[in-house]
Amino acid sequence: QVQLVESGGGLVQAGGSLRLSCAASGNIFSINAMGWYRQAPGKERELVAAVTSGGNTNYGDSVKGRFTISRDNAKNTVYLQMNSLKPEDTAVYYCNVDLRPRYSSSAYRQWGQGTQVTVSS
Repeated sequence: QVQLVESGGGLVQAGGSLRLSCAASGNIFSINAMGWYRQAPGKERELVAAVTSGGNTNYGDSVKGRFTISRDNAKNTVYLQMNSLKPEDTAVYYCNVDLRPRYSSSAYRQWGQGTQVTVSS
């Protein structure tokens, strides 16, 4: 089995910063990409940022210039540094990992349980 452990969510004032972490462990042969999605009540889940094992990154338009994604491939961990936070960033943030399990040739996407980020104004 594969486990994703998320941390770093919480309550912060507008203009503040938070750093989210997600560590993957378990039955993993390789990881193709890691990223963060978010979902606010009544809204669709949307991509925040993603990074491939080779270091290529992609950001949602609403967070470009404010958020930075990074990863430690040796630790199977992805980070999301969130600066200049706005109330509109309030959502549940979900870690997502595209991985290939051991003893399998097929990759799949594993989701974390989610961590709440609340930005007050």
